[in-house]
Order: sequence, then structure tokens, then C-alpha cells
Amino acid sequence: MEAPELAYGVPIVSIVRDDFCVPYPVEFVVKKKNHGLFHVKYQVLDVNGKLYLQVDGFQRNMQKKRIMSDAAGFPLLTMSEKVLTPNHQWMVHRGQSSERNELLFSVQRSYTFQMRSRLNVFLPTNINEDVSNFQIVECHSSQFYRIYKGETVIAEVNYNFTWGSFCKGKENFRVKIHPGVDYAFVMALIVILNENIIVCI
Repeated sequence: MEAPELAYGVPIVSIVRDDFCVPYPVEFVVKKKNHGLFHVKYQVLDVNGKLYLQVDGFQRNMQKKRIMSDAAGFPLLTMSEKVLTPNHQWMVHRGQSSERNELLFSVQRSYTFQMRSRLNVFLPTNINEDVSNFQIVECHSSQFYRIYKGETVIAEVNYNFTWGSFCKGKENFRVKIHPGVDYAFVMALIVILNENIIVCI
């Protein structure tokens, strides 16, 4: 069965909801702010400063959780890090659920040794642990990443990382998302990527 298409023949990559897919490229600015040692907030805004998504994060019993909401504060998904896993695995569920039937996808570091950082993304229907559905791959430097579906680039993230901003608990980065791609899904991947970058520093 072929993937559904938006206008202009653009195939949909819909993981969270169809209405997060638009038939044109979009660009977002992500602002991250640390509040103390364990509390973190993200805001996802367009280039004009309009809020689209927000993420509230905390840590409890050594486990990190990040809850993504829309601009009105309605919970969309929950990202939970699995404790004491060597590949820093994250499970992402719909809403605020943790039930198996509400699992949207999982993310983990690649097991294989590679010169560039790589995260693998698996959908619940994927029973082949050797072949991921999506990949997040470091390109050129640790401040530029691409998200792939197979061989196709679906999004790019450019970190404007400086030690000065990091020490102040503030970080900004820009994200470009290709037409027809679920931007809530992409933003969840970027939040998890950001948490993995921190682990690597």
C-alpha cells in the first residue's frame, strides 16, 4: 500500500498526527532553558515568534521524562528514558500514557562503531532490530544533524552551541523540516537527540 499524499504529490510521514504534516517546508527556532539541575523547558516557534509546541522536562528516580504539548498546553506525547540502558534508549508514548498500545516509537543509539554519532528510530510495528525506520545522523560536525527515512532526508537541525550559552542554561537551534513530514515527530526526535548530546559531552 502506497503512503498517502498531500497536495503536489508530497508523501506524508505522519507519526503523531496528520495535521502536523504540511505540504511545504517549515523552519522552526527551538529555545531550551534549564531551570535548576533537573527541570528543562523547550519552546518551538516559527521564524516570526509564534509558539507551536512546548516541552516540559523533569527527572524522577533517575529517569528523565519530557512531555510535549501543543501551544494551548494539551499533552501530545511523553518521552521517557529507560534507566541504565547502555544505548540510552527512549520510549515515546501518545499523550501522557506509558501503555504498550500507546507506544509511538522508540529511539536508541547505534550499537555499531561509527565516526559520526547516530540514533536509530523504531516504530512499534518494526520487528527487525537491525533495520531502523528512521535515523538521526551527525553531519560534518556535532552541531549539524540530518534525520533520514531510508536514504531520504526529511529534516535538518543546526545547533548554535556555545559554552557561554550552555553555562547559562540557555540554548537555541534551528530546524528545517521537509514537506509532508510530521513536525511534532521531528521535534520529539530533536529533544531526545539533545539529551543524548548532553550525555556525550
